[in-house]
Amino acid sequence: MMIPACLLVDLPRGEAYRLDIDPPVSVFHTDDGEVFAIDDTCTHQDASLADGWLEGCEVECPLHASKFDLRTGAVDAPPAKRPVRTHEVFVEDGMIYVQPSTEAPNLPPCIASRLAGGPA
Repeated sequence: MMIPACLLVDLPRGEAYRLDIDPPVSVFHTDDGEVFAIDDTCTHQDASLADGWLEGCEVECPLHASKFDLRTGAVDAPPAKRPVRTHEVFVEDGMIYVQPSTEAPNLPPCIASRLAGGPA
């Protein structure tokens, strides 16, 4: 199911938009004009990647500076060790749509523990 995120004209180059779904997704518009979508939560600790710093096709987590490749979701800098999911993005009639991945998300331990009923 494709989810409308926002209008392309409302997402300036170099900025991100957080799509409040479960789990949240970040949509990034790079300085080169490309649009990518990845899971919004850093896999190391509960931090929004939409609040991070975008450089080229990488986003740096605002909490501990882990870096993720927007194209693949791969971790490019620790302390995160696991990748984030990537999602397909379509731009149609000026609207950005996200096709969520069907893979299980790599949630940080603090969230995964909460969901499993462990201590917060």
